[in-house]
Amino acid sequence: MKLIAQSERIYLRELNTSDALSFYNLNIDFEVLKYTGDKPFKDIEDAKLFLKKYVKQYHNYKMGRWAICLNNTHKMIGWCGLKYHPKEKLADIGYRLLKTQWNKGYATEATQLALEYGFNKLNLKEIIAHVHEKNNASHKVILKAGLKYYKTIIYDNKPARFYTLSKLHYLNKLGD
Repeated sequence: MKLIAQSERIYLRELNTSDALSFYNLNIDFEVLKYTGDKPFKDIEDAKLFLKKYVKQYHNYKMGRWAICLNNTHKMIGWCGLKYHPKEKLADIGYRLLKTQWNKGYATEATQLALEYGFNKLNLKEIIAHVHEKNNASHKVILKAGLKYYKTIIYDNKPARFYTLSKLHYLNKLGD
């Protein structure tokens, strides 16, 4: 298990195939998937196969989506992380939490940990996010984390708000 970052309540670590059941449970809830464009896994084996392929992201790009785990129980409650898009040469931040963990501040906390990792460990110059137009909860998380609205785009054939945060603005925000 590779630890990525940690706060008082949570830590981020690399996903692995032993997360298949948690990952499956996360991705079969319609409300969790509502704004993502993703389809639910057929079964736990489908989730395991996805994870087996996904870990290549870590080797290829030194980043990816990471498990969000509670410090006190080590239970995986979702994922958060940076996804590299090689064609565009951009890293986007994303997250997904079990519905039982919504409205507890974990998404914002995990997003802040991932941003810190991206800017300080990976030396990224910019991190972006795209959030479905109607996903008000995610807009709040992204704004709390310091990203700024740039423009409205079409993403996965749906209107989405495009946010951005440069390393310079991130560092200036820390200095405030």
